[in-house]
Amino acid sequence: MRTYNKLVRDKILQINRDKGIDYTATVLNYEEYRVELNKKLKEEADEYLADNSIEELADLQEVIYAILDERKISREDFEKIRLEKVERRGAFKDRIFLKTLDID
Repeated sequence: MRTYNKLVRDKILQINRDKGIDYTATVLNYEEYRVELNKKLKEEADEYLADNSIEELADLQEVIYAILDERKISREDFEKIRLEKVERRGAFKDRIFLKTLDID
């Protein structure tokens, strides 16, 4: 028996059930869910950074969508926030790598 103790996608239990694999699982309360979403965000980011897979990037996006849903922020509102920040601060298209700032 393997121990996972992590948030998984909604269909994982059915997939395992269809394969005849026994499991234990629970439904998280909202506070636990928030904590586990943040852990999952880091996990997916680490997996993406390890191999630069677009599939892992899609997993990362799915976690972001789940966080938005949990926080009751629509994707449209999120996109509006993102675009406002791009307007104020720019994006990352120009590949600028800041080395130093001469400030005291």
